[in-house]
Amino acid sequence: MNDKRTIIPIGPYHPLQEEGEFFKLYVEGERVVDMDIEIGYNHRGIEKLSESLHWDQSAFLVERICGICSSSHPFAYVNAVEDLAGFEISVRAKYIRSVVGELERLHSHLLWLGLAGHFIGYNTVWMWSWKYRELVCDILEFISGNRQHYAMMKIGGTRRDIEKKDIPQIEKMCNELVPVLDMFKGAVMDDPVIHARTKGVGILPKDVAIKYCVVGPTARASGLDMDIRRDDPYAAYGMVDWKVILAQNGDVFDKAAVRILEMYESVKIIRGCLEGLKKEPEGNFDLNVKEIPVGEGIGRHEAPRGEVFHYVRSDKSSRPVRHKIRAPSYVNVPSDQYAVKGQTISDAALILAAVDPCYCCTERVAVIDKEKNKKLMNGFDLIKLSQEKTEQIRKAL
Repeated sequence: MNDKRTIIPIGPYHPLQEEGEFFKLYVEGERVVDMDIEIGYNHRGIEKLSESLHWDQSAFLVERICGICSSSHPFAYVNAVEDLAGFEISVRAKYIRSVVGELERLHSHLLWLGLAGHFIGYNTVWMWSWKYRELVCDILEFISGNRQHYAMMKIGGTRRDIEKKDIPQIEKMCNELVPVLDMFKGAVMDDPVIHARTKGVGILPKDVAIKYCVVGPTARASGLDMDIRRDDPYAAYGMVDWKVILAQNGDVFDKAAVRILEMYESVKIIRGCLEGLKKEPEGNFDLNVKEIPVGEGIGRHEAPRGEVFHYVRSDKSSRPVRHKIRAPSYVNVPSDQYAVKGQTISDAALILAAVDPCYCCTERVAVIDKEKNKKLMNGFDLIKLSQEKTEQIRKAL
């Protein structure tokens, strides 16, 4: 290693990172010249566990992949199973699913905004953001009875209805959010200190974003016009009025701006869905599915961090024989290796957090011979093993 080069560790447990992860910054003076990313602190074997559970139980399992995206994974999972079985859920269920999906986006973006404020020492933004995030959790509690794990997604529909008598109260609570969003828009997007701290910092150009295959607000902040809700419509996203938010510079400021403006679109989607619910007959929100046929299916959902992808395969038994999951952080986090190079050490933690990483969604596993301290299988070997097993199942069906 170059004599002038020093290693600065961020993690495995760092006050500005919410989960266990390890970033090894190679620095020369104050500048970061390279970085290694090491994860592996949160692997829980969710995909394998799912293959041992009933189809309905797996929806609850994947809800525990991430506390913030607790509705995103079951959303993509039920989409995958319904794709497999060819189920068409009711219009009422589509509206309810979209309301819950957008409320989750609101509270996730507010949580990230608070953390970003804390990272740059702007603790007023942190406290405001987390204070008003409680308003969103209040609405979710009013709808589902829960503030975090809502248990609303079910194969064939939803577990609970949103009754017409409750809609005015939900509309009133959503209306209270708009002045709050106006305040954040003014406080963050017009503040010269925040401009100085975030503009031109951690830039991910559009061509590089394409090479890394980034998704969600990370991609849209770099000018990539992509959003699964519009590009591959599901639930009620093709039935209500809204637009995709884009920025062009790919820096930390644009990533914040995209998330703030997306919250207005979420409120617009929720209002459109509530108007739609008023016209639909109550009670028709669940197909009461009893059996899953043979086949395979995929499900996608635009989670707050980007596209969540689920694959399921059925042999007509009571559980999935294969369940694969790809979370948005799996493609977003590697882009940090580009965005952080050339930046100062003081900006590194903020840049790493700007993709809104979720490591518990992303963790994968390696197989180690403990006695010989030798790696037997890496990620590529496990993918090959997975493909071989899928092929064996395909031949057996």
